[in-house]
Amino acid sequence: MSQQVNNKTFNVEDVIIASHTIKDMIAPTPLQYNHLLSERYGCQLYLKREDLQIVRSFKIRGAYNKIKKLSLEELQNGIICASAGNHAQGVAYSCHQLKISGKIFMPSTTPKQKVNQVKFWGKDSVEIVLVGDTFDDAYEKAIECSRVENRTFIHPFDDYDVIAGQGTVGVELLNDCPDKIDYVFAAIGGGGLLAGVGTYLRHFSPETQLIGVEPQGAPGMKESMRKGEVVTLKEIDPFVDGAAVKTVGTKTYQICKDIVDDIVVVPEGKVCTTLLSLYNENAIVVEPTGALSITALDTYAEQIKGKTVVCIVSGGNNDIGRMQEIKERSKLYEGLQHYFIVQFPQRPGALREFLMDVLGPNDDISHFEYTKKNNRETGPALVGIELKDKEDYYPLMERIKAKGFLYREVNKDSTLFQMLV
Repeated sequence: MSQQVNNKTFNVEDVIIASHTIKDMIAPTPLQYNHLLSERYGCQLYLKREDLQIVRSFKIRGAYNKIKKLSLEELQNGIICASAGNHAQGVAYSCHQLKISGKIFMPSTTPKQKVNQVKFWGKDSVEIVLVGDTFDDAYEKAIECSRVENRTFIHPFDDYDVIAGQGTVGVELLNDCPDKIDYVFAAIGGGGLLAGVGTYLRHFSPETQLIGVEPQGAPGMKESMRKGEVVTLKEIDPFVDGAAVKTVGTKTYQICKDIVDDIVVVPEGKVCTTLLSLYNENAIVVEPTGALSITALDTYAEQIKGKTVVCIVSGGNNDIGRMQEIKERSKLYEGLQHYFIVQFPQRPGALREFLMDVLGPNDDISHFEYTKKNNRETGPALVGIELKDKEDYYPLMERIKAKGFLYREVNKDSTLFQMLV
């Protein structure tokens, strides 16, 4: 199967050639049968562990394949890229191994762990520039710099050689899976992974259902499919940083629209719940993007029963400093964490009354802060309450109302939530 874009053709042979190009530098990753998830969903479920890749992400495949194929003329002034982290690590590793000068633009919001890893893999071969809040901000600056310094730009997803490199994941899937694969779930950021893997599977395993997964805060491919053209999202949630892309690739869109069977959009909070579950139940450390494919399984719970399923765990570059936020988002999604602005009545003992008569036996105060420092006794306070079970929410609300406390639910006011929590 081939896809033609701008009079250039991308086909399965490109993926096969890429698998030979990268084989001496990039080791295959395990395809692991997961007993717990298989039992939970009544299927034969395998995890493709790209989080165990050299730079803990599949991105090294496309980056190395692209750079390895550049001519001496294209390498003369060095290369440049923009990345939220994983592509940057792949480029940095490739630059160091191939003795090439590289300049890497990353969003200022990139987790420190990823920035440090880029420095580690690139060593003296790369220069890092932190700019803007999103991948798209970094991308614009990198393109501008590439023109000024005449460096060759290595796109993180919208490039045929990069797509071909990512597609080598599909080569390994078919080589290693003992059964016919019924479903493959893969994260979508810019679309390079699914475009490459999907092209290979469509040719050698056409019955396999290809399911893309995007975060709710950045559903670029889903929206593009819906409108029939590549669209640029006005705003995105940068939390799932590896998939937080405002504009998916033109090439990747053209490929994906013809081969992808469905795109599932999942809430960021649900991604956090999956991430924590993978750690607690399987001792697997992934980044939010790496958890996307598994997060979508609930949506397909009925369809995958009795089937052979592969979830591509795309990356494991998670910053331990984000774990508190990950836990918080998970609890909010699960309905276990609630925030209120409570106006305590002008009477002695009001706070004690709230603690004794409003909180249930399994409820816990997770946050308490007076919003007016000069009126601690009777002023409003930001109160965080953690529930043991989400069903405890309605009894809690009834008790607040019955005791006559004036309150405002912060969870239901997105503007207020962003300001206070």
